[in-house]
Amino acid sequence: MTAHTVKAANCLIVMLGVLYVVATPIGNLQDITRRGIAVLSSVQIIAAEDTRRTKVLLGEIGVQTAKLLALHEHNESAAVARVIAALQEGADVALVSDAGTPLLSDPGFELVRRCWELQLSVVPIPGASAVSAVLSVCPIPAGHFYFQGFVSPRDNQRRRQLAELLRREEAVVFFEAPHRIERCLQDLADLAPDRRIMLGREMTKLHESYLLGPASQLLADLRGQDAMRGEFVCVIEGNREVAAALDVQHTMAVLVGELSPSVAAKIGAQLLGMSRRDLYQLATSLKPTSGTRE
Repeated sequence: MTAHTVKAANCLIVMLGVLYVVATPIGNLQDITRRGIAVLSSVQIIAAEDTRRTKVLLGEIGVQTAKLLALHEHNESAAVARVIAALQEGADVALVSDAGTPLLSDPGFELVRRCWELQLSVVPIPGASAVSAVLSVCPIPAGHFYFQGFVSPRDNQRRRQLAELLRREEAVVFFEAPHRIERCLQDLADLAPDRRIMLGREMTKLHESYLLGPASQLLADLRGQDAMRGEFVCVIEGNREVAAALDVQHTMAVLVGELSPSVAAKIGAQLLGMSRRDLYQLATSLKPTSGTRE
């Protein structure tokens, strides 16, 4: 890996380091990419969320030369300053999280932001991601999805948050910890008893499993099987009622763009199987007041 250069005011060439944002395995250490290994083997510093877990990965791939630096939510400001100083002195740095692609609910955003402000190079090294992994095997439509990260650990706040997420048209993806998954599923069972949910548990690890169904069924499947262990990735089906309402809105908006509200309502009723009166009221609200035809 090669540091990039800038020309300083005194015409000296200054060598600047590169920050590599490196995806690491979410469980199975064999999922590290060849390019990821090459970068981790070449950089002078590896900024890690948990240096103990990163040491296990580095031991697996035979990396012993890089200096490990802890960068987590409790020391982020100080660690970012150290990494920036190292980059400005010409050292290449790799940023890694505990697992998966950094910055997806992991520390490191402040470092990336500061690098852009200072015009330091930031290069992604793609690889494992729990989000893309679970969606690749998910039968719930998720061509469009909303990523929440972790939901709140506080019961009342989590319940309000889930209620808001359940109103979204698109699928919702979020992470949940093993000691909170039961309460989270109970909230979902209360709020949306018929909504389909997919759980990915211990993905890429020895006890990897996937479950699909309403929250009450998932609770029954998990209880009594020592299955509350392991990290969970959850996918909630989008709100089909919201999606249907948006389809109606779009259809009527197209019709009233070309037709009078009464004709648009008549055709819309045939297309959508809805009340002509209700669609006429919608059509009149969508039709511009100037130039309206009847």
